[in-house]
Order: sequence, then C-alpha cells, then structure tokens
Amino acid sequence: MIDPLMTLATGLGLGLSPWASGTLGSLLGLPLAWWLLGRTRRIQVVVTLALLLAAVPVCHLAEQALGGKDDGRIVLDEIVAFPVAVVGQAAARQPLALASAFVVYRVFDATKPPPVSLVEAMPGGVGIVLDDVIAAAMTWLVMAGGLMLWRRRQASC
Repeated sequence: MIDPLMTLATGLGLGLSPWASGTLGSLLGLPLAWWLLGRTRRIQVVVTLALLLAAVPVCHLAEQALGGKDDGRIVLDEIVAFPVAVVGQAAARQPLALASAFVVYRVFDATKPPPVSLVEAMPGGVGIVLDDVIAAAMTWLVMAGGLMLWRRRQASC
C-alpha cells in the first residue's frame, strides 16, 4: 500500500528529482488546472477541495515514510494546490496566463513569505498542504489583479 501512495505523493516520481523537485512536481498541476478551468466554477471548487482534502493523509503518510518534515520529494501538495491559483479565472486558461500563474506560484511556494511560512508546522499533513494552498491563494490575488488590468487595457484600445 505504501508504494502506490509514494508514487502519488512524489508526483509519479517527479519529486525524486535531485534538483527543483517542487517545481518539476508542480508541472503536473498545469494540466490539472487547465482541465479544471474548462469546467464550471462550482466543479472547479468542488474538485479542487476534494483533491486538497485527499492529499492531506497521503502527504502525511509519505512524510512519515520519508522521515522528514515536508520532505522535498513530496510534491502532491504542490500539484493539487496549484489550481487554487487560477480557480474561477477563465482567462487563465490561456497559455501565457497559466505560465505566469505557475511562475508566481513557484516564487511564493519557494520563498515562503508570511503567511505561507506560518502554517508549515501544522501536524498530520495539514501544514504540508496548507502552505501550498496559501501560496496559491496569494498567486490568485496577483493573477486577479493582473487579469483585471489586462482587461482594462484591452477595453481602452
């Protein structure tokens, strides 16, 4: 039972990369987010919440098996949290917007500015997932502002 969970937790092995494992693992969040953006907002929210809730015990079990707090090889949290960065923002389905969201998300996740850094210590896998959710929520705010400015500029042309 541990092997399938570890495969899932490590993003099909992408998290085992010796360099930038979080970024490589997060790449699996791109097609997930793109697919979700083609659905209704309600479906986006429900599926994203379900994936986040399912990721908590998987990440917790992987953390115990790997023996480290938020081990860098665990990337399921990055994968399922990334859609939060664009949920409900249909314009983010465009490749440039989705790539921009990915870059901003990775910066927030890697640098862990407060409040991201404040939730990492939460027990039971919650902190592993929640810090990524907060990084994604911060990205959502940046994307919403950027897309709003872009729409205004397009309207004035």
